[in-house]
Amino acid sequence: MTDVKVWVQSTRDYVNDLKQEMNRVTWPNRKQVEGTTAVVIFSVFAFAAYFWVVDGLLGAGVKRVLDFFTNK
Repeated sequence: MTDVKVWVQSTRDYVNDLKQEMNRVTWPNRKQVEGTTAVVIFSVFAFAAYFWVVDGLLGAGVKRVLDFFTNK
């Protein structure tokens, strides 16, 4: 029975500490969130385009090497 009381009290302490810590957090405003979201979306598309080009070039290079060695 004391284990349950200790567990309940430690859970209660944890939740109270969590609430206090969340009150100390500095949350970004809407403009900051929109700005960072735009940067992330742009970065995703930029990296996707980059990897698409690199994949195409490497694929063409590997195909040429394989064709060179298999046609003879």
